[in-house]
Amino acid sequence: MQGTVDGFSYGLVTPLVAYLMACLGGALGLRCTTRSMLVTHTWRPGWLALGSAAIGSGIWTMHFIAMMGFSVEETPIHYDKPITFASLGVAILMVGIGIFIVGYKGASGTALFTGGTITGLGIASMHYLGMAGMRLNGKLEYNTLTVAASVVIAVVAAITALWAAGQVRGFLWSVGASLVMGLAVSGMHYMGMAALSVHLHGTAGGGPADSPASLLAPLMIGPLAFLVLAGVVVMFDPLMVMGKPDRIPTERKPGIPAHMVRHTGRRPLPRPRQRSGRPGSRTPQR
Repeated sequence: MQGTVDGFSYGLVTPLVAYLMACLGGALGLRCTTRSMLVTHTWRPGWLALGSAAIGSGIWTMHFIAMMGFSVEETPIHYDKPITFASLGVAILMVGIGIFIVGYKGASGTALFTGGTITGLGIASMHYLGMAGMRLNGKLEYNTLTVAASVVIAVVAAITALWAAGQVRGFLWSVGASLVMGLAVSGMHYMGMAALSVHLHGTAGGGPADSPASLLAPLMIGPLAFLVLAGVVVMFDPLMVMGKPDRIPTERKPGIPAHMVRHTGRRPLPRPRQRSGRPGSRTPQR
């Protein structure tokens, strides 16, 4: 028996809010990644770790806000908390691996492709592991081709976003990249949901089911609080907001500042003319 799946129980509210959360996490994470490329190696791991946690928390929160609008008419849905939080850990870990590769090797060539692929696979893994945490009176079945398309969307989105972060440009550049990343992550989510069908085991029994919002909202308090704190860090770091380094790397490779030199924005002073050592002599006129 096939279940009647509804992915938009609250209309456009959950897709829009989910998209905004994906954009917020992406914006914070990409700015932290950009910031890591403007500092010495001592501070770089901290900024990259903060960026990884921001992106991972953003896409995880986006997923479960979107899941608030998901329902199967014939059966109630519950969520396994250990698996649900494991999906958050997987997202942060895999996104972190990809971001650290780009942060240390540069946002180009093999490093960009490898880091972006791992990050994209982390986004997809978070989605499908989170779906595995659903508990209902039925079995989830997926269309293989549609699932593959959703994974490709996640990988392409991650590579594009990390490339944009590696350009070390202004704040608006990263905002545009985060909007694209949020759109791609949301598209990946709903592409994956389009691949889903529910095969029911039988008629569900029991009393009335709790709403998805009442089940999922308490789980998102921690990640949402973290995103707020990460936003405060961004707001109170003028260098990260403006995207203008106070030091310029001698090598023009984003993410690999070998020898940093102080940039003051002043013109060099003119060198004084050499005068003859003989007293009374004059500099010949030309």
